[in-house]
Amino acid sequence: MNEENITRIFLNDKEYILIGTAHVSKNSAEQVKEIIETEQPDSVCIELDQGRYQSITEGNKWKDTDIFKIIKEKRAGMVFINLALSSFQKRMADQMGIKPGQEMIQGIESAKTVGAKLILADRNIQTTFSRIWHSMNFKEKMMLLTQVIAGIFTDEKITEEDLEQLKTKDSIDAMLNEFTENLPQLKKPLIDERDQYLAEKIRTAPGEKVVAVLGAAHVPGVSREIEKTHDLTELTKTPPKSKKPKIIGWSIPILIIAIIVYTFFANPDAGMQQTWSWILWHGSLSALGAALAFGHPLTILTAFVAAPITALNPLLASGWFAGLVQAFVRKPTVGDFENLSNDISSVKGFWNNKVTRILLIIILSNIGSSIGTFIGGADVLRLFFKNF
Repeated sequence: MNEENITRIFLNDKEYILIGTAHVSKNSAEQVKEIIETEQPDSVCIELDQGRYQSITEGNKWKDTDIFKIIKEKRAGMVFINLALSSFQKRMADQMGIKPGQEMIQGIESAKTVGAKLILADRNIQTTFSRIWHSMNFKEKMMLLTQVIAGIFTDEKITEEDLEQLKTKDSIDAMLNEFTENLPQLKKPLIDERDQYLAEKIRTAPGEKVVAVLGAAHVPGVSREIEKTHDLTELTKTPPKSKKPKIIGWSIPILIIAIIVYTFFANPDAGMQQTWSWILWHGSLSALGAALAFGHPLTILTAFVAAPITALNPLLASGWFAGLVQAFVRKPTVGDFENLSNDISSVKGFWNNKVTRILLIIILSNIGSSIGTFIGGADVLRLFFKNF
């Protein structure tokens, strides 16, 4: 039996067998099958949460997605990031001729074959994303979004040998060290906390022999953390929202409105110039974002009209209105949802699929409006100081 990438831990009269895998490696899936069917464990833990488990086992689940609900619940950005990350994994999987997450699928199937209890051992992905986002400052958030978007455009090829090399502990440690240096706040919620969560679920899995199918990056951490007891309730808490962004979000529009109103009373012409500057910068840049996403003309017009108004209310965003209009005039079909997994593997697919196009419209329109706040706000101040 191939023991490469296998870690065996004996603790409190139980044996834990950790299989370190690459999520798009054919060899990983074959090894998972061999280990589970040879070892005949009492439990099999897989690195999936309930949502991703359903996504893997119910391939047509996207058909039931309500795009309007996603927009209204302000989850467009989260869904987009999830799809972007999936697109990178799928491109690699396509190169290898294997389904993304095939080793997890194999773990599920082999657990059924040997009659082992299946344990979904990973933390909810939405909780992880939320804890990541709240742990980062504005600069780090922009770096993360840049890397995610860049991942959509990359056409980098990776060999099977490269994938297998990623599964060695030295390579993983080196990768995590680089990860920590570039985005230090990202490693804790993405790797360290999930190591603790996974370790606790694996440690408490029923039976005397437990097999765990994990991404190789988690094996060193889980090996360390499995000897400790971890509070899963604490690890699944959603961090409270900081009041600072809300204070800043309301302060800017209140200041802008106050300056324009004061200017109108003192110099109506200058006040009118400020108003038009605010409208044109916001409207034009938000509409440009919608246009770059190939939005319908009515969608682009909506972005233009909504941006100057929503910019004065932190609870609203022009992209949401533009996205809703796009969803009405170019409503996604069942086919669009069915083709998502294929379309996200290319830049052209991201823009052509009606679902991802709506997400792009929301994001790019909001980015345009945000830029308009800085430029339009600066111009309002410039006109204020120029006239007084």
